[in-house]
Amino acid sequence: MCLRALLCALCVAVCVHAYKHNTERTNVPSSTVAPSGPLTRGVSGAFRGSWMETRRGRRFQAYRGIRYAEPPVGALRFQPPKLKLNYEGEVDASKEGPACPLPAPPGYYVDEDCLTVNVYTPAHNASRPLPVIFFIHPGGFYAFSGRSDLAGPHYMLDRDVVLVTINYRLGSLGFMSTGDVYAPGNNGMKDQVAALKWVQRNIAAFGGDPNLVTITGCSAGSISVLLHMMSPMTKGLFHRGIAMSASPITKAMTTLTHQRHLAVRQAEILNCPTHNSSAIVDCLFKKPWKELGDSLPKFWEFGPGDPVGLWGPVVEPDFGQERYLTMNPLDAVKQGKMHTVPLIISQTTDEFFWKAYQVLLNETLLKSMNDDWEKIAPISFMLPQENRAAAVKKLKEVYFKGNKIANDTESAKALGRLYGDSIVGFGVHRMANLMCRHSTHPVWYSEFAYVGNNSHYEDPNGKPQGAAHHDDLLYVFTLSYNFPTIEVSSPHSHVVDEMTAIWYNFARYGDPNPRGDTPELGNLTWPAMTPNRRLFLHRGDKLLIQQNMFEDRFKVWEELYPIPY
Repeated sequence: MCLRALLCALCVAVCVHAYKHNTERTNVPSSTVAPSGPLTRGVSGAFRGSWMETRRGRRFQAYRGIRYAEPPVGALRFQPPKLKLNYEGEVDASKEGPACPLPAPPGYYVDEDCLTVNVYTPAHNASRPLPVIFFIHPGGFYAFSGRSDLAGPHYMLDRDVVLVTINYRLGSLGFMSTGDVYAPGNNGMKDQVAALKWVQRNIAAFGGDPNLVTITGCSAGSISVLLHMMSPMTKGLFHRGIAMSASPITKAMTTLTHQRHLAVRQAEILNCPTHNSSAIVDCLFKKPWKELGDSLPKFWEFGPGDPVGLWGPVVEPDFGQERYLTMNPLDAVKQGKMHTVPLIISQTTDEFFWKAYQVLLNETLLKSMNDDWEKIAPISFMLPQENRAAAVKKLKEVYFKGNKIANDTESAKALGRLYGDSIVGFGVHRMANLMCRHSTHPVWYSEFAYVGNNSHYEDPNGKPQGAAHHDDLLYVFTLSYNFPTIEVSSPHSHVVDEMTAIWYNFARYGDPNPRGDTPELGNLTWPAMTPNRRLFLHRGDKLLIQQNMFEDRFKVWEELYPIPY
């Protein structure tokens, strides 16, 4: 079997050739602005956009590549973002902005000056402000972007919503944390906060309601959505949340206050000194952004993409800076020190199952996993230090019945399930069960099980093999970098209609259940999850209500990493 596109969007360095090239700059002088595009005037300035069309032929306005913060270059590298409050002249928002530094082929538009926002709106003259859907892209905090080839608006804009997609700094440029004043961490998360503040200031000019903002995200974006409910910097900036396929609360119970080992590794890769934080930061400050972005593959420890998780948010020590996170997320949830909102949380049926084939089809990796299980398992399955020896032994007993891993169907199923459960499944299960107990708002739980014509993992014949990580995004956004638009005539079109209807209702009402203008949901009755009635929506060929998602599989994880809920 082969990987399709970007190794499920996390191993962008391996297969990023699937992207379409675009070398256009944004925010060029007003003399070059095409006069035919729509014009929006707001408190911060004037923006000239372009016209787009949805899959159903609805014309809408697109404003792309707008800087929401000052360029994080020069003296602002490794610094928190500076929100852009005003623009001089008419901003050209008719072209796509760059992705933040990451590995990419020649010609693909990447630049360190990447803190941009895209706004898509059906009209400015609606009878009342429209709900806003704010999307935070996936990619492990080191890949992907909010560009329209990765988060296209052509499905969602058939609904009366304003869609916002953003870029935030990735990898070391966004998340380096040395545990001291030189790099406290979380700049990528603070970029997201700045974008949310930009929305509060400007979105009314685009027809959006700043008091009706739904933050949504997948994978790293899902972690972001959930952490925004715990950050002291985000209160009042959003009003609903949709978190798809990842959780900031998983197995580890200890508080992560830095990732100094990644800063040291980054310094080693770029031939910088590593003896102290000042030397690391000073040296990396002088390196070209492309060298930082291109260095991603050198961080992996076991084949391409292991471990999946590298950089991420940390609980910042107090050095006098404004801190994004001030306490352990688990403690924040259990102590109710959150600003919760109505929440949908979900996972796909098969998540990271495809990573099994990376191992099974590579004799060297397969031999290493069998011979050095105690060393490799903590890397591949992101196991914390606590109880590691017992976990390594028990997981092999439960998932493989103690047998040697082989290139066969039984091992492929077991290893794929272990990857999926350890990286995403158990954490989402744990988060849903915590939030339904401690949130002051309802929580809806969902499994995406639909398998259509396309998937982020397909066999050599181009056939999907399951509902993989990110596959739910195929029915909410157009992902033109690698996937065709699902036309209205497609047998899979109803999934787009149902998924966007759920988001539309939730963005409007804080409840995903049907309304009169969303008949595609039929007579669906999706109850909120409760501790004693753990119901969820199974999004397969049909919409069904089931209970106790994968709880038989997650028992071993609860035993290995117990917490009181």
